[in-house]
Amino acid sequence: MRDAENRIWSREGAVRMRSTKARRGAAAFAIVVSASIVLAACGGSSGGGGGGGSAGGKAPGLAKAECAPIKSVMTEYGDLSGKHVKVYTSVVAPEDVPQKNSYKLFESCTGATVDYEGSKEFEAQLVVRVKSGNPPDIAYIPQPGLLKTLVQTTGKVIEAPKSVVDNVDKWFGEDWKKYGTVDGKFYAPPLDANVKSFVWYSPKMFADNGWTIPTTWDEMLTLSDTIAATGIKPWCAGIGSGEATGWPATDWLEDVMLRDNGPDVYDQWVAHEIPFNDPKVAAALDRVGGILKNPKYVNGGFGDVKSIATTTFQDGGLPILDGKCAMHRQASFYAANFPAGTKIAEDGGDVFAFYLPVTNADQGKPVLGAGNFIAAFRDAPEVQAFQTYLSTDTWANEKGKATPNGGFVSANKGLDVTNVASAIDQESVKILQDPNAVFRFDGSDLMPGAVGAGSEWKELTAWITGESTKDALSKIEDSWPAS
Repeated sequence: MRDAENRIWSREGAVRMRSTKARRGAAAFAIVVSASIVLAACGGSSGGGGGGGSAGGKAPGLAKAECAPIKSVMTEYGDLSGKHVKVYTSVVAPEDVPQKNSYKLFESCTGATVDYEGSKEFEAQLVVRVKSGNPPDIAYIPQPGLLKTLVQTTGKVIEAPKSVVDNVDKWFGEDWKKYGTVDGKFYAPPLDANVKSFVWYSPKMFADNGWTIPTTWDEMLTLSDTIAATGIKPWCAGIGSGEATGWPATDWLEDVMLRDNGPDVYDQWVAHEIPFNDPKVAAALDRVGGILKNPKYVNGGFGDVKSIATTTFQDGGLPILDGKCAMHRQASFYAANFPAGTKIAEDGGDVFAFYLPVTNADQGKPVLGAGNFIAAFRDAPEVQAFQTYLSTDTWANEKGKATPNGGFVSANKGLDVTNVASAIDQESVKILQDPNAVFRFDGSDLMPGAVGAGSEWKELTAWITGESTKDALSKIEDSWPAS
C-alpha cells in the first residue's frame, strides 16, 4: 500500500499504503558503520559493512544520566557536535512531530542535528534524487521491493554496520532482518510496523446484540449470517485510493493465503515460485469473495457489492459508527480515520478491532503486516550513529512515549507495551511480540511493482465489479515480468 496507506498509517498515523500499499506500505532504513570511519571523517569513504568509527573526542552529552541507555553504542562515534544527518520520509506534518521528538535524545547525547524532510512525493522523488547524485543521508523506505530496486539499480545504498546488525539480531525476528536484506547483504534495519490482520467492530453494538468475537473463519461466517438476518449488513468495505485503487483487496487476499496455506506457500507465491493463478490462490480469492462479493454481507452504509470499488478505503469502516455495518477488515493504522472523539477501546468503546480469525488451525497464528526500513546513502560517523540509534530498543520506547495519541507500532522486542498509547497499538505490539505468531510482510509490497502496485490492484478492482476469479488471476499472472 503505498502512498495512501503509508500516509494513513503515518497518521498513525496511517502512512501510505503501498507503502501500505499505499498500501504500499508495509514501515524503512539502512545505514553503515565502516571500519575506516576515521578516514570518512577526514573526507574519505570506506564502503559499508564495517565496524564503528570515531569522529574525534568523546561526545560531552553522553555524560548525562538520560544518555545512559545509549552510551555504550554511541561512544564509538565520538563527538558529533556540528554534524548534520539529513532524513527523508513520506511522513509529513502534523504526523512528523512525534518523529522529530523521538530524535531529541540522540541529538542531546551526541551533539548531532537531524534535518528532517517529509514529502508526499517521497517514493518517486527518492529514486530521482538517488540516481541524480543528491540522495538523503537516511531514507525511511516502506517497501522491501523499493529497497531492492535502489540497491540493484543505483549501487548507492550502504550496507548496515556491525552495530546495526547487532541491534537487529538482538531486538528483531529473523523475518524482519530478511526484509532489509538484498542479495545476501543486510542494508536496512526495521523502523516501525503495522499489523493488518484486524477486523474493526463496535463493542457496544456487539454487546447490545449478544454477538461474540469469532475465533475461527467459520464462526465469523456464522456471525455474518446472524447479523444479516437482522437487516444490518455485516460488512462494509472500500478499496478506492486514487491511482492506487484496489490495494485493500490485496490485503484481504494475502491474509487468506497466509491462513489457508501457511508461510512457506505464501513465500513461494510472493516469489513467483508458484504462479499467481495457482489453484491455491484461486481458492483463497474465492474465500475472500465469499464475503466481499456476497450481496447479503456487503456493502453496509454504501450500496451493493460494486460500491466497494468506489468507496475510499478511508471511508470504508465509518458506517460502523452509525450501526450500518458490523465489521470492517483493515490494518491497525485505520484507527486514524475515525473522527476525533471516537473512543477506541474494547470495553465500552465506539470501535475496536479483533484478530482476523484463522481458516486452518494447522497454520498457527498468521499475522500480515508492513513497516518502514532505514536505508543509508552516506558513509559517515554521524549517519551510522543515527541508524544505530534508530535500531535500538531505546529509540522504540522514545518514539512510543513521543506519540501520546497513538499511531506507533514496532516489532522491536524491547518495546515496552506500556509506552504505546492506544489500545489497538498495544494489541498490535502484543501480536508482533507473540512467539507463536507467524509474521509475513505485505506480499504486494514484496512483488515487482508491475504486479504488486499495478496489475493486482487493477484486476482485483475489476474482480470486485464482476470479473471472474479465473480471469483476474490469469491477467495478473500474465503481467509478471519475465526477469
